[in-house]
Amino acid sequence: MKKPLIIALDFAGKEEVNTFLANFGNEKLFLKVGMELFYQEGPSIVYALKEKGHGIFLDLKLHDIPNTVKSAMKGLARLGCDIVNVHAAGGKAMMEAALEGLETGSNGKRPYCIAVTQLTSTSVQQMQSEQLIPVTLNESVLHYASIAKESGLDGVVCSSFEAKEITSHLGESFLTVTPGIRLLADDSGDQKRVATPDFASAEGASAIVVGRSVTKSQNPFEKYLQCKQLWEGALNEA
Repeated sequence: MKKPLIIALDFAGKEEVNTFLANFGNEKLFLKVGMELFYQEGPSIVYALKEKGHGIFLDLKLHDIPNTVKSAMKGLARLGCDIVNVHAAGGKAMMEAALEGLETGSNGKRPYCIAVTQLTSTSVQQMQSEQLIPVTLNESVLHYASIAKESGLDGVVCSSFEAKEITSHLGESFLTVTPGIRLLADDSGDQKRVATPDFASAEGASAIVVGRSVTKSQNPFEKYLQCKQLWEGALNEA
C-alpha cells in the first residue's frame, strides 16, 4: 500500500459528504467511512464512493465473539473496501476469525485488515485507571500490535508516537495507520495524542488519517493540499 493521506468523512449523511467532496473536483481521494456515516447510509455510501474512484477505509472497529466477527467480515468483504479494522482487544481468535471471514467473502484480493490498539483519544491515565492496564501506553500499543501480527493481520491503528517502535519491532511491511493528525494551528479537540503530518512522516507512519483539519476548514481542498505536502515532505511547517 502506498502511503496515503486518508480523509475522515465524519458526516451525518450523504448530502454532507457530497457537499464536502464537491470541493475536490475530480481528485481521487482515500476516504475513511466510520460508524457515524455507515450507520446512517449503509453499504450504499461505500458503493457510491468506490464508483467515483476513491479508496475506502471502512472504520467500524469490530469487537465481538470470533464467529460474529467472522460472519460480519464475510459480508463487509463484498463491499470492495481497501482497509477494514477490528479492535485488538478482541483477542487473537477474533482477529484470526476476521481474516477468515474476509478471505471467504472477498472476490480476489481481500482488504487490508488492521487492528485498533489504543484510541488516540485515550490518555495513559485513562488506560491505567479505566482499563486497569498497569503499563505505559507504548507498551500496551506494542503488545496489541504484536498479537495482531501473530494473528496474521496487516497492521494496526496507532498514534504517530508509537509508529516508529512498532515498525522497529514488527517490520516495515506491518502497517501503522495513524489518526489524530492536526496542523499546528488547529485545536486538538477530543484527541489526546495528536501530531502533525510531517511528524507522522518522520516517524515512519504508513498512512495518516486527517479529519477536522480538513473537514471543518473554510477551504478544504487548500487544507488537504497543505497536509498532503507536509506528509510527503514538500513543506516544513513553521
